[in-house]
Amino acid sequence: MGDRCVINHGCLLDGRRHPIRVGRDVSIGPEDAILTLVHDPRSPHFADRGGPVTIGGHVWIGSRAIVLPGITIGERAVVGDGAVVSSDVPPFTTVANPASPIGTRPQPLQYRLHHLPVLL
Repeated sequence: MGDRCVINHGCLLDGRRHPIRVGRDVSIGPEDAILTLVHDPRSPHFADRGGPVTIGGHVWIGSRAIVLPGITIGERAVVGDGAVVSSDVPPFTTVANPASPIGTRPQPLQYRLHHLPVLL
């Protein structure tokens, strides 16, 4: 872990079998998961697969991002909120998962919500 790193609340840094290396001045957002080991979905025996994770200096990882095993995030890169990092991120690069349309809702909508407010 490099100098002056910030790890926000609710993070999972899972370095069970492989190391997690973090440069200096890295900001790891709330509820991020950095994984070095997962199960292989193609394995009939539920086998493990994994690798080290390396995060360069001055990287900013937004909230609820997931970094998968074997990934390198280059110096000064930015990982957007909710991104799933499944391939290496080059230095100075910003990656994110933008929302994209996948369908539409039927028209007209006929329901009305009934709820009790939490704060009165």
